[in-house]
Amino acid sequence: MTSRDNLAALLGGARRAVLFTGAGISTESGIPDFRSPGGVWTKMKPIQFDDFVRDEAMRREAWRRVFTGAAGWVGAKPNDGHIAVAHLIMAGKASAVITQNVDNLHQDAGAPADRVIELHGNASYATCLTCGLRHELDELRPIFVERDEIPTCRACGRLVKTATISFGQAMPADKMERAEEEARACDVFLVLGSSLVVTPAATLPLIAKRAGAKLAIVNREETPLDGYADLVLNDEIGPTMRAMIDALAL
Repeated sequence: MTSRDNLAALLGGARRAVLFTGAGISTESGIPDFRSPGGVWTKMKPIQFDDFVRDEAMRREAWRRVFTGAAGWVGAKPNDGHIAVAHLIMAGKASAVITQNVDNLHQDAGAPADRVIELHGNASYATCLTCGLRHELDELRPIFVERDEIPTCRACGRLVKTATISFGQAMPADKMERAEEEARACDVFLVLGSSLVVTPAATLPLIAKRAGAKLAIVNREETPLDGYADLVLNDEIGPTMRAMIDALAL
């Protein structure tokens, strides 16, 4: 059997798989990653959360990046990897996808929003930092682009920010708690396109492994957790997952 066959067999026998995705699944859709050469943070300095809150110039720069698409995090289309993830969830093979990505591509591919656990937030909409009200970017665009005003909450008038988790901003405790619960409850934990170096998210595969799950990693490069995995594929994610879906006839 090939490695892809082994992956199909592993997922085919799963009762409750959990999928964990990082930047590598979305780079195949043209979404840039964060830290590699040519990644987002090599081209522009990240805006710290505290700077966004206290400095109007930083808020203006943050919104400029949003509406010029400077970071390139939204607007792409799902690839075969995202589609495979959605198929696994809809077929009942996977209970959830935990993602480090902010691009909304899992939902765009058909994964139910309540099955997508976004550890680092979502760049496709904004929220009020005080009352939590959701704001669509299309509603905020004319405020910034045409009126040259920094968007504020339509309900309470306080600061609005894209729904991503910025540097220095607290991780969403409820999302991390739910992700840990999913990791403990699964029988297969499949990593797709994560370097597994950013904590606390990178601890999730070990939580699953220690709870008795099989651990599989599909990533183009080696990861620090390869030695703990039951199966490692250094391969392109989209073609690998497309072959797996075909093998399972999902």
